[in-house]
Amino acid sequence: MCASIFNAVGIYMLLDVNSPLPNESLNPGDLSGSYNSAYLNRIFAVVEAFKNYPNTLGFFGGNEVMQEDGTGATVPPYLRAVTRDLKNYIAQNSPRNIPVGYSAADVRDILGDSFAYLSCDINGSSADMSRIDFFGLNSYSWCGDSNFQTAGYDRLMQMFANTTIPVFFSEYGCNKVEPRIFAEVQALYGPNMTNVMSGGIIYEYVQEASNNFGLVDLYDNGTAALRVDYDSLQKQYNKLDIKQLQSMNSSAATLKSPQCSSDLIAEAGFAKSFTIPSIPSGGQSLINNGIKNPNNGKLVPVNQTVVTEDVYGSNGGLIKNLAIKALPQDQSNTPNGQDTSGSTSASPSPSASPSGTSSGAKPKSTSGAGHASISLLLGIIALVAFSFRLA
Repeated sequence: MCASIFNAVGIYMLLDVNSPLPNESLNPGDLSGSYNSAYLNRIFAVVEAFKNYPNTLGFFGGNEVMQEDGTGATVPPYLRAVTRDLKNYIAQNSPRNIPVGYSAADVRDILGDSFAYLSCDINGSSADMSRIDFFGLNSYSWCGDSNFQTAGYDRLMQMFANTTIPVFFSEYGCNKVEPRIFAEVQALYGPNMTNVMSGGIIYEYVQEASNNFGLVDLYDNGTAALRVDYDSLQKQYNKLDIKQLQSMNSSAATLKSPQCSSDLIAEAGFAKSFTIPSIPSGGQSLINNGIKNPNNGKLVPVNQTVVTEDVYGSNGGLIKNLAIKALPQDQSNTPNGQDTSGSTSASPSPSASPSGTSSGAKPKSTSGAGHASISLLLGIIALVAFSFRLA
């Protein structure tokens, strides 16, 4: 039901095919052992679950698999192998093409090489299935009221200046300064960055006990409460010129990727061979025939538009008349100037307030598994430029 609601209101989904559970992601310490047919069956099952939703924008084949310099020597060929396998499975078993990309940790020593290695064409072939379709960066370098240079955004623009694929922040929203003011939103969607970057996704939707990144508190009695960070982010989004962003030149989509070569790699210890692993035993059969007993998701009618659960603004007041508004097919959910917390009752009554135990905690992330997908869903509103460049 969730994916159908997202589709109705114009929210697109970017999904990590991996999970933090054992044997459900590449293990940088045991790459050949973790890259097997059981792992492929798991990631193909995610494709099956989401391939029929028109608002599935793409799949992450990996998230932060390289978290330190040394992993750059061994991990990259396996990331290209997983990308190849996912794209081949989609080509064989999905009714439409769905892009596959990678979400990188902000390890600056190997970031540029990671991007260059994964986005080039082996043998110069534009049909290379191991090449990523987009590149995400989990960046937390802009904290509080920083600026373009202090946050290192100027160096990122230089690093990705010649990109031939969409590049965006797959996570951002530093919380070292609280409450967060999200000043970086104006830079990310401003003239210094939109010629290279394609927006970003705020981390994260649900407040967790283990961190302080959430925009919303969810409670076990079914109520929810917006946090001050939600209001701050909404105000920053409302400042954006969406029509201008949507009308930007998309000519970069016609550029040809560079041919893979060791000359693209700057760091001495980073992988320079573009010979990637063969698909594991049993993997090709999964691609040719599809996985057994797939759980295929499908759109269902969204008839209930009024939110029946109590939702509270950051001021503690109950939000009135909360409902979703279905958009015409293929429209995107964009900022509309609303102040959600401002649509509350004047003051909460003792019987009308969020209560219970806050929920929404995720399993602890393991290397290569990445963060919970829920962080991607609310922030997809920030990917206006990205979604249009992929179209």
